[in-house]
Amino acid sequence: MPQEGMSLGIASMMNEATKQKVLARLRKIAGQVDGVARMVEQDRYCVDVLLQVASAQGALGEAGKLVLCSHVETCVSSAMASGKPAARKQKLDELMQVFSRYGCMGNR
Repeated sequence: MPQEGMSLGIASMMNEATKQKVLARLRKIAGQVDGVARMVEQDRYCVDVLLQVASAQGALGEAGKLVLCSHVETCVSSAMASGKPAARKQKLDELMQVFSRYGCMGNR
């Protein structure tokens, strides 16, 4: 049985441009989260902290959308084109897991 993240022989990865976009967003998010921690340490007003938490969550959702789009464009599309029923089924099962867990991604 393949490990999580394995592709049943289909070698597709995120392209370099998308990877750099995701990494840039994640670095920015890390800065946001550090800022929220400082706000808590400084006993800032709860609503201000909550607004910053919501902002960081939204930013994570956007980073997740980039990864999901890349996954569909590369891994899923490659599995569908491969003609291998096991690869197609695995990718569809993975997508269903992602959608059931993160289906509300970006729905605010």
